[in-house]
Amino acid sequence: MERMLKGAAARGFACIIAVCMIISMVFSGCTSADAAEDSQEKEEVQDTQETQETQEPEAEKRDDIVIVMESEPPTLHPFDHKAVTAGYMNNLTFNCMFTIDIDTLQPVPDLCESYENISDTEWIFHLHQNVNFHDGSHMTAEDVVASMEWAKTYPTTKDYTSFWTAAEVVDEYTVKVTTDGPYALVLHNLASIKIVPKALIDAEHDFGTDPIGTGPYKFVEQKLGESITFVKNEDYFDTEHQPQITNMVWKVIPEGSSRTIALEAGEADVIIEVESNDIQRMEENEDITVLKTEGTRLNFVCMNSEVFPFNNQYFRKAMNAAIDRDAVITVACNGLGAKSISQTPMVFEGATETNAQDYDPEQAKAYLEQSGIDLSTVNFSMIVSNDANRRTAEVIQAYLQEVGINMEIENMDYATQLTAIMSGDYEASIIGYTSNNMSMFLTGLYHSSAINAANLSRINEPELDALIELGKTQIDEAVRGETFTKATEFLNDWAPFVPLYQMVVTRACSSKLEGFQVSAAGGMRFQDVYWAE
Repeated sequence: MERMLKGAAARGFACIIAVCMIISMVFSGCTSADAAEDSQEKEEVQDTQETQETQEPEAEKRDDIVIVMESEPPTLHPFDHKAVTAGYMNNLTFNCMFTIDIDTLQPVPDLCESYENISDTEWIFHLHQNVNFHDGSHMTAEDVVASMEWAKTYPTTKDYTSFWTAAEVVDEYTVKVTTDGPYALVLHNLASIKIVPKALIDAEHDFGTDPIGTGPYKFVEQKLGESITFVKNEDYFDTEHQPQITNMVWKVIPEGSSRTIALEAGEADVIIEVESNDIQRMEENEDITVLKTEGTRLNFVCMNSEVFPFNNQYFRKAMNAAIDRDAVITVACNGLGAKSISQTPMVFEGATETNAQDYDPEQAKAYLEQSGIDLSTVNFSMIVSNDANRRTAEVIQAYLQEVGINMEIENMDYATQLTAIMSGDYEASIIGYTSNNMSMFLTGLYHSSAINAANLSRINEPELDALIELGKTQIDEAVRGETFTKATEFLNDWAPFVPLYQMVVTRACSSKLEGFQVSAAGGMRFQDVYWAE
């Protein structure tokens, strides 16, 4: 009996051990499964985190640009000005029949799709048929002819609107232009006439404050003294040059170093007037690109030949002999300029230094003696409107004092300066003038028809006018060059200005900006500019 009880007890204990082992195996299996599942979940979480880290959203491509300039444009009008700054604005909001190629400075079709020169005096122009103005109206030949005739009513356009005797609508998209004899600059001149809606001309719309054209950018608003805002024209006709940047702001920063600081700090993307003293610093900055192009712009001292003492030719020649241009270039533009003694830019065919006067203080004194002017009666004002020109004026002032000429320096804002010198309400000023070719340079700066416009010296010489007019009719470039050489020789002797230097055109921009170019005449095409990826 006792053995039976002991056997039963042993069997019971064995069962208990077996049950415990089974339970242990079950729990062990569950734990292993849970651990495997947890491990898998951890791997999935880690994979997800890695995926999120490697698939961060791309930074949005910039859709705006900030451009800083030295002076505010006096107007946004397409014709009523001779201001370079207003020209920058016009190129955003308007198109012409032709545009000037940024590399060659030659006219190429713009609103004009094709053209024919059917005789020495007749031209046929065929327009693009898919062009709309910013107000949504459709452009036709009537708008072109109306714009040409309207442009002719402004004294500031005489250098490029006097070449035709008739402008006619042939059909909805065809214009005929007739000239008074052969004229070599038809296409060049048409590259200056902005096309606007005839209906708005008839309604006497204020284009000076609300420019409406066909250009790649639409005007949004102007905050006087601060900024001008534009937005891209979504309906721009030129499919090869669609604007890439949507929002554009031009800010006015008069002081050169402040413009540099704005670019360095990323508060600006483009500088139009680059402070010459900061160029080396910017070139050493990998975030900034500095563009340099040998330019057509001539900087000079303009003298009002209608007022004393500049109505005396020998006094004007003495001014030319008294000033050391090399010193001016060193101080005013940090050496970035080519000395000029000719009254026309040496980059153009027909320029010459014959009869021109270089720095010669003894010769200056001789000219003053010949002038017969009592220097004690001379004390004129030199108008300047920016830092570089003020530095120039200070150098000139010192050199003039060495030959006994007293001069004061007067500061004005750019718009006021332009108004004064174009109207003849001034004695002397420092300014510059640029053009795409010699004919337009001579016509704009020296032809009597441009008095009260860009003829700042107010020279009125029939012999000079005749040479300029003759050159414009000469199709052969070599023959035309000979005529313009005679005109330059005449001007060098007459000495309406004191030529100082031809500028190296400089611009600075963010190194991330692509497609930004500047021509020798200072032209830019912002519709081709875009941000790098």
